[in-house]
Amino acid sequence: MGMKGREIVAKRGLDVDQLIKLLNKAYSDEWFAYYQYWVGAKVAEGVLFGPIVAEMTEHAKEELHHANRLAERICQLGGTPVLSPEDWYKESNCEYLVPANPEAAVLLQQNIASERCAIEVYENLLEFIDGKDPVTEDIIHDILADEVDHENDLEALAKAIPGGAPKGKGCGCPVKK
Repeated sequence: MGMKGREIVAKRGLDVDQLIKLLNKAYSDEWFAYYQYWVGAKVAEGVLFGPIVAEMTEHAKEELHHANRLAERICQLGGTPVLSPEDWYKESNCEYLVPANPEAAVLLQQNIASERCAIEVYENLLEFIDGKDPVTEDIIHDILADEVDHENDLEALAKAIPGGAPKGKGCGCPVKK
């Protein structure tokens, strides 16, 4: 980031280093989300195979775009994006849910849980920023809107599969402790 840009964010009372850390955690989540969708689309089978693969392929592209936007912002803030896939496990907020069961209903449930976790992560990031970094805030708002759309899309598909709609009121978020 240019000196003035970082100075403006810091002057507003935001811990830039902590922001970079939180953005790197979200960045790691986005790589897992990308791969979970991408590989899920390759192995999916069963009811509604075609529409589910199409949706997962579209979501994979969007998750990769999110990772790109976060990496750019991390660099603008003077940080370095997580450089190693091994480190994604250490840095991520949400669990990577291996699509070991290719059944469409199972894949949808996994991705719904992951989207709910992402929504929670981005809501927390917005609370942390609290209006002190409008550039990052705009990026997070855009990504959050996509994640909410993803959850809606997946829930609609899940409802079309007998027994596939999510149950309960909780988010089922696989947030790491």
